[in-house]
Amino acid sequence: MKIISINIGTPRIINWNGAEIITGIYKFPVEKPLFLGKEGVNDDHVLDTRYHGGKDKACYLYSLDHYAYWKQLYPEADWKWGMFGENLTVENMDESRLLIGDIFRVGKALVQITQPRQPCYKLGVRIGTQAIVKAFSHSDFPGAYVRILEEGEVNKGDSMELVETFPGAPSLTRVFNMLYAKTFDKEEVRKVTENTHLAASCRKDLAKKWGL
Repeated sequence: MKIISINIGTPRIINWNGAEIITGIYKFPVEKPLFLGKEGVNDDHVLDTRYHGGKDKACYLYSLDHYAYWKQLYPEADWKWGMFGENLTVENMDESRLLIGDIFRVGKALVQITQPRQPCYKLGVRIGTQAIVKAFSHSDFPGAYVRILEEGEVNKGDSMELVETFPGAPSLTRVFNMLYAKTFDKEEVRKVTENTHLAASCRKDLAKKWGL
């Protein structure tokens, strides 16, 4: 896997249901290194810290490979890297092969996979249609949040190399399916919520959804 684009967001005011809301989802490619800190990405702007940033979701990664699928569905959007609010656009990243807890060396940083991204209306605002929120939640392309085990700088062109994996852990795709499926094996969900590498907020959401 390889870092194709580094993306930074600046605050932008959007109008949603008659209210003005500040969001950081408008991220665009920059030609400079990105420093991954324990609580977030330096120089990035995370406005809603309830759902983004912090130690469990310090940085968001999305796969370059999924862009073609979304471009075909929504050709009217002004497509650029960073459209999904990702800090790092990654080539050959497959969520079905990424396990919760997997540890990767990315540039000088050491990161750990913690949870899939859960879409909200702000993604719809960025793409230009709220239809993508439902489509995203029913896809197998959620992207990956990571915690930063070792802070460090990441450059465009850096590789993302697996350092440690945890066989038997659920994949990002599996956890994402649990968050949005109408039926699921509760015992499997319970086992996932006991995974200590899973982000605390995701564990809470799964427990609430399935009544655990």
